Amino acid sequence: MEAIAIGCDHAGFEYKELVKAHLIERNVEVLDKGTFSSDSVDYPDFVHPVVKAVNDKEATSGILICGTGNGVAMTANKYQDIRAGICWSKEIAELIRLHNDANIVCIPARFVSSHMMTDIVDTFIDTSFEGGRHKRRVDKICVC
Repeated sequence: MEAIAIGCDHAGFEYKELVKAHLIERNVEVLDKGTFSSDSVDYPDFVHPVVKAVNDKEATSGILICGTGNGVAMTANKYQDIRAGICWSKEIAELIRLHNDANIVCIPARFVSSHMMTDIVDTFIDTSFEGGRHKRRVDKICVC
């Protein structure tokens, strides 16, 4: 069974719960890395466990949710093998998978509807990396 790690800050808590239920309906194993309420928290505390799950192959991919998507993306992208992209539409979710081989999707809770949220998640999960000329580009991302 596919496993997806999910995490959020206080701004993303309600959507995280919605996405979690949606993934369970899709028969996807969810590794919930928090937060577990809408109380104010520091987003990096929940990004690092999601990234660790993806890096350790405990999860095939990750979902991070915060107010703008930027804080979680900036934190996740500090890791060498992580390619986290901010998505506010299903078209962007498709392209970050097709062209950038993104392994974490970052969603701005304050700028998308609940319907858009699940469309973004479904598109991200259902889209595979295209490879080809895009692999050459992805291979040049890391400053190792």
